Amino acid sequence: MSLSETSVGIIGTGSVGTSVAIALLTAGVTKELLLHDKNMNRALGEAMDLAHGSSFYPSATVRAVALEEMLKTDVVIITAGRNGRADESRLDLLKDNVAIMQAIATNFSDYKGLVIIVSNPVDVLTYTFQQASGLPPERVIGTGTMLDTARLRQILGRELNLDPRSIHAQIIGEHGDSEIPLWSSATLGGITLRHWQHWTKEKEIAVADEVRNAAYQIIQNKGSTNHAIGLVTATLVKWLLRGDRRILTISRVQTGISDWQNLAISLPTIVSRTGATQVLEPALDDAERAALEQSVTVIRQAIASVPI
Repeated sequence: MSLSETSVGIIGTGSVGTSVAIALLTAGVTKELLLHDKNMNRALGEAMDLAHGSSFYPSATVRAVALEEMLKTDVVIITAGRNGRADESRLDLLKDNVAIMQAIATNFSDYKGLVIIVSNPVDVLTYTFQQASGLPPERVIGTGTMLDTARLRQILGRELNLDPRSIHAQIIGEHGDSEIPLWSSATLGGITLRHWQHWTKEKEIAVADEVRNAAYQIIQNKGSTNHAIGLVTATLVKWLLRGDRRILTISRVQTGISDWQNLAISLPTIVSRTGATQVLEPALDDAERAALEQSVTVIRQAIASVPI
């Protein structure tokens, strides 16, 4: 299937959903973009506004539709839910957004496409959707720590005066406060970051703190994070639909790694047209493994705290 034949749906047309929509259209990822929101007047308005820009992006139609029409798409992206506040963690959003996700998921038990979860807390909501819908785990994909990884590379690029695309470093675990930067395997041009001139443990701590607190700072300043996650999501959809077999730090319900089963968490994963098909177990030093176990515990406790 070529991208020119695809149909993509977005459920939730708030600031994140509309940023995803613009990123999808300008990247030419889909021929048809369908929008749905519990406030259908908002979805209609956003569809009209986006359609009026059609002279400036690759040919595509944009429509507001009932939820049932989403079942005909190749990919559905879920951004529905309330946003976080500056004084709360992503897990504080839990109860409200779990209920929203369960209500949506019950409509998708026979869905044949891929589902992308963007709403927070993304790991718990990815697990919630997969459990409530009964879809195979590889077809329910959370954006996970893709954005955290992008933030890490951007900050390292700034600190080292390098293009972020030349930096190979990842964040795994929870998309949240217990996330883990993999410093032991970070490289630049085949050189490990820890052997880079003037790199120190103190810099690792400072960079990790900046990445971890980035969303809180953005929310405090403008109320929500939306543009970068819009780019992340559109790029994820593009790579999925093209079957690129990229290795990405997405979140999915884990089934093959014994210590981390029956929860959704971000690990390096091969993604392709059939979904998040192969999870890779990264090499970890002792501190990273202990941190990942703590991140698993945080997510397990969050899942256990709500009825799923």
